[in-house]
Amino acid sequence: MTGALAAARAAIEAGDPAGALDALEGLDPSEAVLALRADAAYRAGRFEASLGAREALYSLQLGEGRTSDAALTAATVAMHLLVDTGLMAAVRGWVAKAERVLDLDGDGGAEAAALIAAVRTYERFLSGDAPAAGRHAREAVALGTSLGFHPAVVMGRVATARLLTMDGRVDEGVALLDEVAADLMSGSHDPFLTGNMYCELVCAAQALLLVDRAREWTDVMERWRRGVAYGGARGRCRVHRAEMLRIAGPAAAAEEEALAACADLRPWMRRELGWPLAELGNIRLRRGDLVGAEEAFLSAHARAWSAQPGLALLRMEQGELAAAAELVAAEIESPMVLPWKERPPIAGLQLVPLLEAQAEIAFAAGDAVVAAAAAGRLGSIAGRHATPGVRAAADLAAARAAVLAGDPAGATAAAGAALAGWVDLDAPYDAAAARVVLGHAWRLAGNREAASLEWRAARAAFAVYGAPRRQAEAESLLEGVASRPRTPVAALARVGDGWRIGFGDREVAMADLKGLRLLGRLLSAPGKEFRALDLAGAGTVEAGIPALDDEAKAAYRRRLAEVDQDIAAAEADHDLGRAARAKHDREYLVRELGRAVGLHGRTRRVGGTEERARTSVTRTLRYAIARIADGLPDLGEHLGRSVCTGVYCSYRPDPLSPVTWHLDV
Repeated sequence: MTGALAAARAAIEAGDPAGALDALEGLDPSEAVLALRADAAYRAGRFEASLGAREALYSLQLGEGRTSDAALTAATVAMHLLVDTGLMAAVRGWVAKAERVLDLDGDGGAEAAALIAAVRTYERFLSGDAPAAGRHAREAVALGTSLGFHPAVVMGRVATARLLTMDGRVDEGVALLDEVAADLMSGSHDPFLTGNMYCELVCAAQALLLVDRAREWTDVMERWRRGVAYGGARGRCRVHRAEMLRIAGPAAAAEEEALAACADLRPWMRRELGWPLAELGNIRLRRGDLVGAEEAFLSAHARAWSAQPGLALLRMEQGELAAAAELVAAEIESPMVLPWKERPPIAGLQLVPLLEAQAEIAFAAGDAVVAAAAAGRLGSIAGRHATPGVRAAADLAAARAAVLAGDPAGATAAAGAALAGWVDLDAPYDAAAARVVLGHAWRLAGNREAASLEWRAARAAFAVYGAPRRQAEAESLLEGVASRPRTPVAALARVGDGWRIGFGDREVAMADLKGLRLLGRLLSAPGKEFRALDLAGAGTVEAGIPALDDEAKAAYRRRLAEVDQDIAAAEADHDLGRAARAKHDREYLVRELGRAVGLHGRTRRVGGTEERARTSVTRTLRYAIARIADGLPDLGEHLGRSVCTGVYCSYRPDPLSPVTWHLDV
């Protein structure tokens, strides 16, 4: 056995966790074997196997009467459940097990107590109980400092910093976050702690719309990811990178990163996979891929994750203004309680994106009353949490409300402030959205030239970012659009092994490209949606992978038992809020098991080539359009605005600037 253990350790150090698991195969489950199996399985992306090994280790230690060791193992299980599942009821169950067997006088007892305090901190933080989170954070820091137990100290300090910012003590909290960031950059902490705390830093910055800090810490996290990172930390890095690309662009790169994040995180996350899925929806919405955005948002919702405000904004884009207003109002009135580190259910910060969306939807609907109310609430939050991003969001909402109220002076001042704020934060999409509103304000003031200037700048910014729908909307607002040629003529024709492409009085020849063949199909049926899977030439979806493997299904059933115990304890304590949140966890687990098990208990299978087809077709079409733009910039711009890609692709020209096509494809 000694040789097998040495081989397993060497394989882990060499970055070969699968080899470590092979070396451990068939060995009796001793403490050393179970500990190594847990580590190797986690690194290999087999989260439930890792957790199962730790649970077996807990039982072994408890059976041998080593209660302090068992308490530390139970606390470690609770920490992994906290980090990777988002099931707070199961976290509480394992913390309770750790506390029941805790022996402070035994070896490891004090470390177990410190880790319990750290886990309790975040369980309370993510459940919305700020006072209790603060108490546990202070305990974690005190115990960890006295023992030199760094995980408890770092987790406690980060939580303390976040609680300070949410209490309105933003400068004090951010200063503490900066100190922790410097500590993490020293490289003195283990990769698991480092990865998860880097993620916390970025989430803290995102909650405050501190875009500069979030970008800085994401860049550091990204460089670190390429080195010693393992487990879910790699995927979390990708989500944050996708978020930063959503802000700064280009949008296509943001979508690629979000898709990679979903793939990376799928082995670790189940419920929390809703986080990258919601981000994917937000990116696709900005890109104008409404079909793909809806797919992502509904996938997030299916995992008991809030898809708001993205889904409400999608309904607005689809012309369903009443539904959009209802969705966002309901979420503001009763936000879903989620273990979402960027939007924990504490203070008003979680409402910022919802109120932003409510103001935008009200502006589109011409609802001055709702727009003013949303702007007022955002202004109050900005007064308490005075960061540039929150201020810019509040200013833009105020500008929309002022336009609807017929106040040109107030509208131009607020929109100008929002524009300056987003430009300073290097957020071109948001800055362009502010320019659109500023244009409306100038038009309200009677200054059509100033309005035209802002809308031209917005059109250009949306084009560079990769938001063709928004680009088309800015185009439709511009003065003089009616005086432009209404029906320019374009041509796309096969000539031997190549293509002839014309626009107006100009013509270019191009070599054969698959993207040109696909483009010909779209142009031949304007408005028709073609499935990317069909365009890619894949007629069937491959069998895919199990939704949950047998190991995961067994683990989910164990989680259900733990959640049921938490519900019973909460009801016995008359803690209705805790019981309701635990029942929400239970509903999620039952739904996941139902999705995974089909008729007669057979395992359902999901996945296949759909996403690969989307990515391949999108890249192929966009490459062809870019090559057309090299020789015919105006035609390239038109196609960039009018060709929609995603699970379904189509050619949808703006009715205000149609093109007559002559096709020979």
